[in-house]
Amino acid sequence: MSLTASPAVRRLADWDDDRLQRLADEYGTPLYVTDHDRIRENFVRFEAAFDFAHVMYAAKANTGRAVIRTLYDAGADVECAAAGELHRALAAGVAAEDLQYTAVNPPDGDLDYAVDLWADTPELTVTAGAEMTLDRLAERGFDGRLALRVNPGIGTGHHEKVATGKDAKFGLPYDEVERVAEAARERFDLVGLHAHVGSGVLADDLEDHRRALRKVADLAERVGGLEFLDLGGGFGVPYRPDADPLDLEAAAAMIREVTAGVDATVALEPGRYLVADAGALLTRVNTIKQTPGTRVVGVDAGLTDMIRPAMFDAYHHVRNVTGPDREPVASSVGGPLCTSADVFCTDRPIPRPEAGDLLAVGNVGAYGIDLASQFHSQPRPAEVAIEGDDERVTRRRETFDDLTRLEDEAPGVE
Repeated sequence: MSLTASPAVRRLADWDDDRLQRLADEYGTPLYVTDHDRIRENFVRFEAAFDFAHVMYAAKANTGRAVIRTLYDAGADVECAAAGELHRALAAGVAAEDLQYTAVNPPDGDLDYAVDLWADTPELTVTAGAEMTLDRLAERGFDGRLALRVNPGIGTGHHEKVATGKDAKFGLPYDEVERVAEAARERFDLVGLHAHVGSGVLADDLEDHRRALRKVADLAERVGGLEFLDLGGGFGVPYRPDADPLDLEAAAAMIREVTAGVDATVALEPGRYLVADAGALLTRVNTIKQTPGTRVVGVDAGLTDMIRPAMFDAYHHVRNVTGPDREPVASSVGGPLCTSADVFCTDRPIPRPEAGDLLAVGNVGAYGIDLASQFHSQPRPAEVAIEGDDERVTRRRETFDDLTRLEDEAPGVE
């Protein structure tokens, strides 16, 4: 099967249970497993569908060095939303001229870092979403490649917290862009407009996506003289095992149609679509408690390892890797933290979990390990990359000593 013919979605049941068991036994749990072959398949499929566009990887979905390197080697440039992401991309071997910096209320240190990078690599593009950001860039001597972020006033996606297209935090007000663009051309090399409507866009969201992008494309035609129109990312994946994947061909046809009148290269920044289904989180059952309402299943992973269910009320499929064929029972799977938010699912039918079983949480390759924290003094998990038969640790497991390392190194701590 060619890469372009690879399945549009990888379900949790498609993972090799025997291999997951062995990885958990060898490297311990909680454990992130990232399939880099799948990442490449997703990129090739996406780039083939959007063969008319310049495709970048939105690094915030997963800033792991190995992940960034895999996508860069596959041909993706890298879009960074923070200076730390620029730093991580450079550490992964990405050339500065292949980076784009999309600042959102950037701290002074972030702008300093980006402008210093630009001074050595004038090909770097900086995207700004506020007039004050333009002033702050000019104060630092920046007069290079600039894109303006547009707020189209229409947002979409899987949750209100990611519907950025209607959130005033993101981008210049739509009706102000032409004025700001005209003034910006006096100080910078205005090369593009940028917009990002939302995240997790699937079939039901495409009409709102179309309306928003049509507004942005109309604006680009009026501004004129642009090198590119960056329409962001937001392409979703089905988290539920019975949900349909996004029809990439339909999405590509929609974007081609709304940008037909724009005399500029279309740029896209997929993140989640490329990495989500390439990741699984392995966790071991340590406690079973049968209550009148549900079977409480205690595991060694928690919201410190994968916070999306707590933050976005997100659904992630949970599979009993040890006993996938057992009779399902209503189960509430939760971690070791002292908060009711520390649950992966509630009253969900899962093949009867028992103490010692290995469970897998699916579609965690995007916004999984990047949102991991040390809350409750939990060391962050390890990560193993798989490619074919090869396996390698790409992120070591933190220790208790790591929890106090920065304090131990602080001069004011005795």
